[in-house]
Amino acid sequence: MKFNELEIIEPILKSLQSEGYMEPSPIQELAIPVLFQGKDILGSAQTGTGKTAAFAIPILQRLYQTQVKHETKYIKALVLAPTRELASQIKDSFNVYGKHLGLRVAVIFGGVSQKPQTDALFKGIDILVATPGRLLDLINQGFINFSKLEYFVLDEADRMLDMGFVKDVERIIKLIPKQRQTMLFSATMPKEIVALSQSILNDPVRISVKPVETTLEVIEQSIYKVSKKDKVELLIHLIKKGNIDSALVFTRTKQWANKVTKALIAVGIHAEAIHGNKSQNAREKALSNFKSKQIQVLVATDIAARGIDIDELSHVINYDLPEVPETYIHRIGRTGRAGFSGIAISFCSPEEAVLLKDIEKHIHMNLKVEKEVYLSGAYRSQTSPTPSTTQKNKGTNSSSQTRSTSSKTTPKTIIESKHQNPYHAKKKKYWDKQLKDRYKSNNK
Repeated sequence: MKFNELEIIEPILKSLQSEGYMEPSPIQELAIPVLFQGKDILGSAQTGTGKTAAFAIPILQRLYQTQVKHETKYIKALVLAPTRELASQIKDSFNVYGKHLGLRVAVIFGGVSQKPQTDALFKGIDILVATPGRLLDLINQGFINFSKLEYFVLDEADRMLDMGFVKDVERIIKLIPKQRQTMLFSATMPKEIVALSQSILNDPVRISVKPVETTLEVIEQSIYKVSKKDKVELLIHLIKKGNIDSALVFTRTKQWANKVTKALIAVGIHAEAIHGNKSQNAREKALSNFKSKQIQVLVATDIAARGIDIDELSHVINYDLPEVPETYIHRIGRTGRAGFSGIAISFCSPEEAVLLKDIEKHIHMNLKVEKEVYLSGAYRSQTSPTPSTTQKNKGTNSSSQTRSTSSKTTPKTIIESKHQNPYHAKKKKYWDKQLKDRYKSNNK
């Protein structure tokens, strides 16, 4: 099916064609005709499925067809998003698809001065994209008038729940007209979101779309088996090899995102963390630095990484395997976009073996184990001998005996590679020194 078969008006088709969009994604093909009919929608869809266009195109078209020239502009459509990064992306999408329509779109979010936002509201807008906190602030200050509102979109509702915004959302819903068309989108459907949908939707059409998985075909996937406590050293080793242009590293918790980032910075790798405890300014700055190549590595949690869209991302690294197999696909799908190939590397500790089995079952393939990582004293590294091993090769003397004794507390190099040594002698010495310096620092 082509976009022109969905009864989309010519100005929007022109915008879509200029962006290279010719065929709708599955959720767009299903949702757009339903929304043109004025029905409510409950959409189960993740980022990357094209859901923004699925609701933006119908809203733009219906507002364009009903607008009255020279009429004072009131807010006709409200889109709630959990973060300002996502809100900004949605606003940009409305501007792209509606650039030939003459409709006004504004975005409001916290963490910045409200003056430019209130100025935009005073000028009059048709579509408002907002985060819940700042929207409530401006409502309480009397800057918002929802009396003419016709369309309401709640995007990434499950993420709203995770970030503690549901109560704010419920307060906002009480302030908007009951006579409206409502669209709720959520990647997952926990009971709280199901209850919310039942309270705000009127006889909705349920649409469920799985994320596009064809990206797996252009992504080189591999597994590195490593103990949990030595994942940091493995990550540093891989990045230091110099083959990684940019890497998005996923951790399971905010605490580990911070720890991993600090470890990378300690060895001279430009890295920043992005997670829910970071301020919006910090998250936005980190993402901007990553996109502009000012930093090599962005360490993120799944919640904070939603909405990140980077075409030329060379590597995704799963520092921790996700507990939900679908999340694995969502993570690695951030590389291998826009015609580029991608590499997805996953670390698997013994404790995560069951998660790996679930992932392989879900994607219907066995992931290639690139390297086995051993930490037992029974194994000797092929890439970088430990200080004690080096001394033994030089002979036994008092100095070697002293170093051999201290080697019981000095971390061994953790990579056992099937390939040739990637380091020159100078790099090997640097690597050993980094290991020992960090060990001493961590055990002061």
